[in-house]
Amino acid sequence: MTDAGGRGGRHGRSPLTLAILTAIGVALIAAFVSLGVWQLQRRVWKLDLIATVEARLHAPPVAAPPSAGQADAYRRVTIEGRFLNDRETFVQAVTERGPGFWVLTPLLGPDFTILVNRGFVPAEKRQDHSRADAPVRVTGLIRVSEPGGAFLRSNDPVADRWYSRDVAAIAKAKRLGPVAPYFIDADATPNPGGYPVGGLTVVAFRNSHLSYALTWFALAILTVVGVVILWRRGRA
Repeated sequence: MTDAGGRGGRHGRSPLTLAILTAIGVALIAAFVSLGVWQLQRRVWKLDLIATVEARLHAPPVAAPPSAGQADAYRRVTIEGRFLNDRETFVQAVTERGPGFWVLTPLLGPDFTILVNRGFVPAEKRQDHSRADAPVRVTGLIRVSEPGGAFLRSNDPVADRWYSRDVAAIAKAKRLGPVAPYFIDADATPNPGGYPVGGLTVVAFRNSHLSYALTWFALAILTVVGVVILWRRGRA
């Protein structure tokens, strides 16, 4: 009797404790399963986004609209106008060609002004690159404004130091007046002299949702096993 009582004291749990631990386990299982299902839903959304963007990248260009947002990102557009070369902005960049700058130049179109990322220039070409004075036709991709700056580096309009392509801030600093709320990444059409180099837009979407979902489901299964073991030991 003494040994049996000792074993019960060592391994058994009170009904209240067992109920509380079970409730916690069930809550964790529900949370893990919900997170797994959410990641699967995110995966479907991400695959649809990738397919949509791929279709846009290969579609014929359309006339650039006066306004566009996130839902229009990476749509191919075209616009004619004249570059305001005296208002260009250099935004620090790191590309497959190394460090340097994006050259953002306002383009005065027939109906509105829009910032065009003409492409990349290395630091030594910052002032030595082509600047078209004649009317031009630009074809490229709609890109969403990048407000604020980059990681740990804020844009400094007063010092004319830029780390992100913040359309509103650049327009204000360069006194452009009303501009389209997005910018265009110019395509790879060569510029005289070779710079700026366009067509360097990186279109990549991280898609790890399936691995995340499997992780959450695995945690749910492990928690189920833990609850079963808890019950077996609790009732021993």
